[in-house]
Formats: sequence, structure tokens, C-alpha cells
Amino acid sequence: MSIAENLLRARERVAEAAVRAGRDPASVAIVAVTKTHPARTVEEALRAGVTDVGENRVQEFLEKAPAVSLPCRWHLVGTLQTNKVNKAVGRFALIHSVDSLRLAERLSAAGEREGATTEILVEVNTSGEASKHGVEPAGAEDLCRSIAPLPALRLRGLMTVGPWVPEIGVVARSFESLRLLRDRIAAGRIEGISMEHLSMGMSGDFETAIAEGATIVRLGRVIFGERRQG
Repeated sequence: MSIAENLLRARERVAEAAVRAGRDPASVAIVAVTKTHPARTVEEALRAGVTDVGENRVQEFLEKAPAVSLPCRWHLVGTLQTNKVNKAVGRFALIHSVDSLRLAERLSAAGEREGATTEILVEVNTSGEASKHGVEPAGAEDLCRSIAPLPALRLRGLMTVGPWVPEIGVVARSFESLRLLRDRIAAGRIEGISMEHLSMGMSGDFETAIAEGATIVRLGRVIFGERRQG
């Protein structure tokens, strides 16, 4: 199937999952994750109607983005290393993966130097898996409170990566945990932040994530097929 056909089917599945959850399908945005796929594939997706494109690594983005001639909103969905902060500021509509105050402070400082405000999500490790990045749930609210005063950041919600297990119930609890955490932080009415977004759910579990409240799903394989090797 073509990218356009895959995107249409992905949108249908997103809409169906939202309706099953009693939600408006328009409340869920798709970020098309193009890791390992070339610029021409990104442009094919944009011509098919994609508006938001996700990259996992700053370096791959820097190599790919100049060759993409069509407009889009770029998202950084993978880990941001502190030594890549200066290269990331001002280039992404949303950075999904801020997981420490040190990283947030460096982003804000770089933003002040560049005159750019960076919109971010705090990444939370709700699965408890050692292989995952993210602040522990118990420390997420304190991290959000510490980020709130930073002048060149705008915190807009939370992100998580679901556990890589076959049990749907375990995956659902991981996503539910993020939603409940978001609700608790939002109830605290921390000045200077909003908790409008929950970025959770990828190609294998996005329908479960939508049932638990995802507002952004990060889809790669279901749109582009398997990642390129090498």
C-alpha cells in the first residue's frame, strides 16, 4: 500500500478509537515519525496530508530537513542529548522528551540567547522499564514546578513510551498512569505551564493510548512500513 493509503487507514483507526472512547477524533493529532526514512519519503507523506513530522535524533533531522521543501511542523520525539541543545532550539514545534531539570535549563538558556521560546513535554517513565528514558512518576510534578519559571520554555504536557509487552492491560495501565499524573499536575494550577497534551501511543499501541486520553500519537510503521536498515 502507498503512504497515502496507509495514512488514510491510520486516520480511520484513530477516529474509530476516539469514538469508542467517547472522544472527538479531532482531539487526537498524528505525528508521522520518519526515523531512517529519506526526505523524499517525508515529502510524499506531506503531499498525502501529513502536517506534523517526528524525528528521533537531532543529527538526522539536521541532515534531512533542508532537503524537505514542503512546509510542516517538526517534532523531536526521541532523546535530546544536552550537547545537541543549541542545534535543537528554534527548529522544532514541540520537543517531547525533556526528562531532567538540567536539560530544561540548558534549553531555556539557549532559547534566551537565540530569542526563541521552545515548547516542550516532560517525558515520564510510566512503565518502570530500565531501558526507557523519562523522569520517575513520583518526581514528575516537582520537575514541572521547577521548569515552570524558566523564561524560554513553554511546558504543554507529558509524554511516555508504553511498555513493550503483549499484555494490553499492562500497556493500558502505563498510559492511564500518565493521564492520572497529568490530571493531578493540572489540578495544582502551576503558573506558567499547561497540561493540554498527552503524547503516548505508537504504531503497536496507539488505540490503547487513545482510549486512555492521548492527544498526540507518534506513528511510524503503520504509515511508512518497516524502518530502513543501515
